[in-house]
Amino acid sequence: MSSDWLTLDELAAHLGRDRREIERLANRGRIPCHKRSGMWQFHSAEVTQWLEQEMRAYSDSQLAAVEKSQDSAEVDSEIPVSSLLQPEMIEVPLPARTKRSVLESLVEVAGRTWKVWQPAALLAGLQEREELMSTAFDNGVAVPHPRLPMTDVVGDSLVSFGRRLSGIPFGAPNNTPSDLFFLVVCCDARTHLQVLARLGRMIQKREFLESLRESQDSMTAYEVIRQADEAIS
Repeated sequence: MSSDWLTLDELAAHLGRDRREIERLANRGRIPCHKRSGMWQFHSAEVTQWLEQEMRAYSDSQLAAVEKSQDSAEVDSEIPVSSLLQPEMIEVPLPARTKRSVLESLVEVAGRTWKVWQPAALLAGLQEREELMSTAFDNGVAVPHPRLPMTDVVGDSLVSFGRRLSGIPFGAPNNTPSDLFFLVVCCDARTHLQVLARLGRMIQKREFLESLRESQDSMTAYEVIRQADEAIS
């Protein structure tokens, strides 16, 4: 079978979940699936997008399970977020004033390294994802990322961060303004999901967000992120 398609057993192993649970989700139409020759099959890109949305409502333990199941060789499993982040890929304060300019600024910040080969294409990918559904959470955090891996656009997986001194509309479900922005660009779905799961666990911690908002410069913000990443068990 094409690597783009997974059987029921392959998907259960990929997600680290019980085969019967996945089958129940498929039978109830709660996971993207296709019936072929009487057997459930799952497209990997559709599953990644489904799981990404499901994770927004996951508890810490559920996110930890996703993180463990998606263990990627691209990151340090002890610090998957900060292993893709460098001090020069942080901008505090972020001068952008609109949603588009936030995305442009985050791409520019990420481009301070050699990793971004095609900044215009990356920006277009971020905008496309935001048009489908905003990546903003109700706690003032947004996690812009492309809908699919962009291996021709970046040379390596990366995370960059920016903080505005005040929030701007970014599309959060409850219309909360966003002021903390994590750009996540990964070269494969496994790394993407592992980083999003760890970042999701981090941003559930109020003290972490408070410390980020108190950071007056990029290096301080970098240390806050690194320490929070290290503190996750």
